[in-house]
Amino acid sequence: MKGEFRDMTLDQLDDQLVKLKKEQFNLRFQRASGQLENTARVKEIRRDIARVMTVQTEKRSGSAGKKSA
Repeated sequence: MKGEFRDMTLDQLDDQLVKLKKEQFNLRFQRASGQLENTARVKEIRRDIARVMTVQTEKRSGSAGKKSA
């Protein structure tokens, strides 16, 4: 899943970010009410949000695909 974010367009990344934030919101509610079963999912979602935001920043600044030596 990590690499597939780089293949998405900015619009797709925006949609993915909204989806991930909704899931994060729902997981927070589940944790608060004691219904959360997969606690590791909270960490996965947080990291996926960071990945999407990083790729968005790279694409907007035009540095996508460039690696510093």
